[in-house]
Amino acid sequence: MDKLPHSGLSAPAAAGPLAGLKVLELGQLIAGPFAAKTLADFGADIVKIEPPGAGDPLRKWRLLKDGTSVWWQVQSRNKRSVALDLKDPAAQDIVRRLAQDADVLIENFRPGAMEGWGLGPDDLLKLNPRLIMLRISGYGQTGPYRDKPGFGVVAEAMSGLRHLTAEPGRVPVRVGVSIGDTLAALHGVIGILLALQERQKSGQGQVIDVALYEAVFNCMESLLPEYSAFGAVREPAGSALPGIAPSNAYRCQDGGYALIAGNGDSIFKRLTATIGRDDLGNDPALADNAGRVARVAEIDAAIAAWTAQRTVDEVLAALDAASVPAGRIYTVADIAADPHYQARGMIDSVTLDDGSALAVPGITPKLSRTPGGHRRNAPGIGQDTDAVLGEIGLTAQQIQMLKDKGIVASA
Repeated sequence: MDKLPHSGLSAPAAAGPLAGLKVLELGQLIAGPFAAKTLADFGADIVKIEPPGAGDPLRKWRLLKDGTSVWWQVQSRNKRSVALDLKDPAAQDIVRRLAQDADVLIENFRPGAMEGWGLGPDDLLKLNPRLIMLRISGYGQTGPYRDKPGFGVVAEAMSGLRHLTAEPGRVPVRVGVSIGDTLAALHGVIGILLALQERQKSGQGQVIDVALYEAVFNCMESLLPEYSAFGAVREPAGSALPGIAPSNAYRCQDGGYALIAGNGDSIFKRLTATIGRDDLGNDPALADNAGRVARVAEIDAAIAAWTAQRTVDEVLAALDAASVPAGRIYTVADIAADPHYQARGMIDSVTLDDGSALAVPGITPKLSRTPGGHRRNAPGIGQDTDAVLGEIGLTAQQIQMLKDKGIVASA
């Protein structure tokens, strides 16, 4: 693939808003590392601890380039890697020394694992009362399910999301990305920022307990109150937006689909005028959402009849002209070629160690004075071991002794 243009919007700031924040990342795969990546994008110094040898399993997930996942270049950019065998007491002691000088520690092991290594909150907060610990797990640190293994897909099912992601009467499907892990990570970042704000007043750290299923459940909108008030169990609705009309995916003449959201009252009138159905737009019974929901099948049929006679491009051009929200279903090829993505700096390009270019997502959110940035590529396993251990006072001889024992490693 040709090198993609880079707008410069995600260029590194001289000092991001989190510059000076020291974060120790002990997690692996998705949730914990995504939280740390988000902080790293905005200037935090992330020291990532990963096991010697194979390193974080994400290094080998999905498609590999020169033996390393290209996903790794996104998830671990702006981080430093230290290779430690956390099962060894000497490595655990190193983590304690690192935690003494850290602002934040992030981990996403099973509940109890950190305590088993002598690295639980009771241990680390005694050493550093200002430490903020983010703990991400499937079911949380308490409750009857705390010890069950919990991955994002299970959390998505338990939260009610998986039940809704299907066509009526068909097998529920996966969202397509690790949405449970990512939502948990973002909730973790919110928790860290809240705790940092509170620490300015109290001077004290605290523990942030994020459960994957709770992070997804927090995004389930009116699911629970509708059940509480009416006994209503929301069921799968395919591409439609239940209770809000019209909003659906409509097949076009060329076989593609246009997503059309004409569910605002004034938007609906503009939509019906565009498709030549003023009879619907001027019908008093359809003037508000409740009336449209009651006749959604009729409205959807009218829109579908109009889109069936036009290509996706023709549909979108007409609706754009009428200020009706609509869009196509993008593939990644569409994303990579889209001028808006490029103008907003969301298609960034990094140069790998072999000199080749790799397109990666840009930085979000966008801050006007202190934007985030890509300061360094994802590290090799233990690439920064010597430097980081030197920062906490270990001599070159001591580091070499630990290497000889297989307790630490460097690239």
